[in-house]
Amino acid sequence: MDRLLAMQVFERVAREGGFAAAARALDISPPVVTRLVAELETQLGTRLFQRTTRRVSLTEAGEAYLARVHQILQDVEEADAIASAHTHSLAGRLRVHTQPVLASYVIAPLLSGFRQRHPGIVIDIDVETYRNPPIEDYDITLMGVDADFDAGIVARKIFESEAILVAAPAYVARKGAPRQPDDLSRHACLRLKKPGEPPGAWRMWRDADPKHVIDVDIEPVLSANHTDTLLRAALDGAGITSISMDIIAPYLARGDMVRVLSPWVTGRLAMYAALPSRKFIPQRSRVFLDYLAERMRAQHAQASEAGAAG
Repeated sequence: MDRLLAMQVFERVAREGGFAAAARALDISPPVVTRLVAELETQLGTRLFQRTTRRVSLTEAGEAYLARVHQILQDVEEADAIASAHTHSLAGRLRVHTQPVLASYVIAPLLSGFRQRHPGIVIDIDVETYRNPPIEDYDITLMGVDADFDAGIVARKIFESEAILVAAPAYVARKGAPRQPDDLSRHACLRLKKPGEPPGAWRMWRDADPKHVIDVDIEPVLSANHTDTLLRAALDGAGITSISMDIIAPYLARGDMVRVLSPWVTGRLAMYAALPSRKFIPQRSRVFLDYLAERMRAQHAQASEAGAAG
């Protein structure tokens, strides 16, 4: 039995939640997956999975074994990367976990440029929203959070920006632009629903005066807990919405959206990269994060110029 391959297969079955799904992900046949896991269980003298007709779940022994196997496989990949770095360009699989909005509007648009710069690095992205993301399972976990975020984890701040009010040029041509915050009560507002925030108000302050905070009463014509829904509606001219500069930057630069009520902002947001350990950060993780920060700074500067001009 190839012990390392069996460990890789076991880890993939646990991650995918089934033998067939693991076989598809690894591009090997299901019988091979089943055989390798069975041989591994025989070698260990314990059952790693509970199997029923409906689901596959880890046993207590499987949970304990998975934690160590994950670290072993990560160490093997890092050892390979260190050795190959002396004679080859950067290569290997970069496992990234992120939230849907960041995947669609921040990460995906940058991948082509990154791949041109580092063609040997393969990106493996999982897109899900977790209250407590499984940071230890990935090389990088990207999170969009409030700027004062502090969760006691190993994390690098990639970028910080403001949330601003924007609308499509067609909406501004049809309804005009608000000149002061109180004017928002007479406009069609599209609001993101957030836990703990009043549904009929926007908290705002001037960018240069963050201590002078006001709550502006609005009656949203659309409320949603999904940023993509609000953005698509705003692009079609449905109204004014608040959105992070990280997301809206390309639309402002192209003129698809315009900023309204500058220099008022509706929040300070940050993107953090959570890492499984400080001990060793693979070089492929470093170059990805450096590229991400570089491109986001450039986009922000371009969007700020476009917003000021508008």
